[in-house]
Amino acid sequence: MLQQGYFIMMGVGGVFVILGIASFFWGKREDEGYYDSLATRMDVREYLEHSPQRRGIGSLKIGGWLAISVGLLLIVMGGAFLLRG
Repeated sequence: MLQQGYFIMMGVGGVFVILGIASFFWGKREDEGYYDSLATRMDVREYLEHSPQRRGIGSLKIGGWLAISVGLLLIVMGGAFLLRG
């Protein structure tokens, strides 16, 4: 593989890391916004117990962590191939 291919691999890894961080913070912001809006209501049981869980928010956070790990793996692999090859 040409050296350009290694830089492309590392660039794609960087994009994954950036998208993963954005996704994680987006999910965290939505989580806080949802439960903060519940705190102003009379019935705050859902706010205190976080029950029922909203699955969409958790999936954004998990997807963010997965994207970050895949991105870091691609960056490390590209760097290792670049140094070795």
